[in-house]
Amino acid sequence: MPSDIDSQVGRFDRFSSRASKLTSRPGYFVGCVLLVLIWAPTFLVFDHLTWHLLIDTATTVITFLMVALLQNSETRNDAALQHKLNAVAAGLADLMDRLPDGDRPEEPKQRPSELRRAVGLEDDESV
Repeated sequence: MPSDIDSQVGRFDRFSSRASKLTSRPGYFVGCVLLVLIWAPTFLVFDHLTWHLLIDTATTVITFLMVALLQNSETRNDAALQHKLNAVAAGLADLMDRLPDGDRPEEPKQRPSELRRAVGLEDDESV
C-alpha cells in the first residue's frame, strides 16, 4: 500500500533522479552534438587509431554510467507505479464489496476477490 512506501530517498537515488532529468533535456543533447563537433576536427591532430579511440572511449564510459543511473530511476518509477495500482485495485475491491447485491451484476461477483489476489502479485512473480 502507498502508506508502506518509505519516503526517504538515498543519495544515489537523488543523484540518479537529477541525472535522469538532466539527460532528458535538450541541453544535454546539444552538449553531445558539440562534443562530436569538437572531436571531428581532431582527425587532423591525431593519427587514425587515436582519433577513433578518443570518441569510442568517451561514448562507452558515458553509456555505461548512464545505463546504471537510468535503470535506477526506472526501477524506482516502476515500483511507485505498482504501489499506486495496488492501492487502486484494493480500493476498487472494497468499493465493489460495499455495493448492495441488487446493484451488482451477476457475472462479476468474484471480481473483488480477483482484485485482492492481484494486489502484490508482482512480488510473487518476480521471485
